Amino acid sequence: MEISTFNELNLSRDIEKAIEDLGYEEPTPIQARSIPYIMQGRDVIGQAQTGTGKTAAFGIPALEKVDRNSKKVQTIVLCPTRELANQVADELNKLARYKKIKVLPIYGGQPIERQIKALNKGAQIVIGTPGRILDHMERHTLSLDNVKMTVLDEADEMLDMGFREDIELILSKLPDKRQTTLFSATMPGPIMKMTKKYQDNPELIKTVHKKLTVPQVEQTYFEVKERSKPEALCRLTDFYNIKSSLVFCNTKKGVDNLVETLKTRGYLADGLHGDMKQKQRDKVMSNFKNGEIETLVATDVAARGIDVENIEVVFNYDVPQDEESYVHRIGRTGRAGKQGKAFTFAFGKEIYKIKDIQKYTQTKIHSGRIPSQSDVEDFRANMLSQKVKETIDSGHLGKYVHWVENLLEEDYTSIDVAAGLVKVMLSDEFK
Repeated sequence: MEISTFNELNLSRDIEKAIEDLGYEEPTPIQARSIPYIMQGRDVIGQAQTGTGKTAAFGIPALEKVDRNSKKVQTIVLCPTRELANQVADELNKLARYKKIKVLPIYGGQPIERQIKALNKGAQIVIGTPGRILDHMERHTLSLDNVKMTVLDEADEMLDMGFREDIELILSKLPDKRQTTLFSATMPGPIMKMTKKYQDNPELIKTVHKKLTVPQVEQTYFEVKERSKPEALCRLTDFYNIKSSLVFCNTKKGVDNLVETLKTRGYLADGLHGDMKQKQRDKVMSNFKNGEIETLVATDVAARGIDVENIEVVFNYDVPQDEESYVHRIGRTGRAGKQGKAFTFAFGKEIYKIKDIQKYTQTKIHSGRIPSQSDVEDFRANMLSQKVKETIDSGHLGKYVHWVENLLEEDYTSIDVAAGLVKVMLSDEFK
């Protein structure tokens, strides 16, 4: 049976609520196919690229299987780098929001004394690099006696980095009755050999990861903190004089909040998400197509089927959960041979996701600077200047010349009159 919603996975209400908070509207292919097997206790080999949602694919079942009454380590996740260990820990902590499960990342480069104190307080899921996990095992500060599940994340990368002996040593010290899950982008010989030795009749799950590129779209990311996003969106919209944009948020609540903010600021905006009735959606789409709405804010699922040729810019107001979503989003601009623009807001650890997206799309996403209010005003003034020149060149200014002459008779200079008109026009535009 093909799974298309998280409801079909029979998850606990605590996990479902966390998923709703994160804005996951439907499981990715690797999640839909892996979670049922892992929940059943089967060993799994998942072949999937970075950015396909595999952290949640093993993280959701791991959290569901934790005995909250025990503070002992029940799941070990091995990662090749400290950055990935932190990313996985962050994701699992968000998913564990309502379950109150202790997730602890441990890796080299961080004081080991701090990690020992945290382990002594109790951690049910430990995520770490092989070297630091072994270090704690040798110091007897990390007990693996109660581990029920082990996950090897980015297994091929760990082998490339020379962690094979460390991984095998860790696996050999784990309880025989345990579940072992392995995720890897590629399946070279050494990994297949390892699966035969340390897994029990694993289910192989392979997701097709298409290499998609978007050559007609000029891609830029801006480092923007969460609280500054509304202002950044408005500045870019004003600076580029955008008349048709599609803005993607990861959650339905995010869509509603942003639409309210934009309307308050005087922008022609509306939203589209899964909680809206079909009649409402049809009305919003009709208004967007005929130009009554200039900024359409939507979630990924709600935006499916949007086929509007003249979308000038796609904004990733929130960085998408996976790379394929990014490609689908920005593919909505730059259609019919036109040059489109894609602007992505990211901050902190989200910059790592930008790098993953670049690798996947095989295109460059340039770093940009949010224009200042002065930049916007200068840009608008230049546009106005160009328009004025074109108007003068086209002629037919008779009655307007007469009005200006009347002002000049009142002791105003032609410069004063021109500057006053520019100020009035730009002031109206920035209200």
